[in-house]
Amino acid sequence: MAAETAVTSGWIEDFRRASDEDAELQAHGRYYSCAYLLDMEEHSYLVQMHAGKVEEILEDPGPLDDRYQFIIRASAETWRGFGQETPPPMHHGIFAAAFRTDLSLEGDLLVLMQNLRCVVRQIELLRQTGVPV
Repeated sequence: MAAETAVTSGWIEDFRRASDEDAELQAHGRYYSCAYLLDMEEHSYLVQMHAGKVEEILEDPGPLDDRYQFIIRASAETWRGFGQETPPPMHHGIFAAAFRTDLSLEGDLLVLMQNLRCVVRQIELLRQTGVPV
């Protein structure tokens, strides 16, 4: 269990760094402030963004830990596809995966659409950081 925690905390820091240092995300992210849940079946991650920077990432948050506006939910296998350097078919974007795999978008989808380019860019950054499942 300790090795799994080390892998997860390493991923959280890698994802934070990749997001905060990404030129495209910073160019579009001035008003990117929201919280969303990445549900990866085996683990979930609550990502809190403020003005284009990662404010906090909580691993496996409880129902009362914090609030989020929307959820991107998929199986661990689908997330692993997103994390490959060259994603397999239907794992190159959230809408392709929603139409052809088990990915679902839930919650306040208006907030997702208002921040779509930044959220999509963070999903693309999984190709650099990998996924923790």
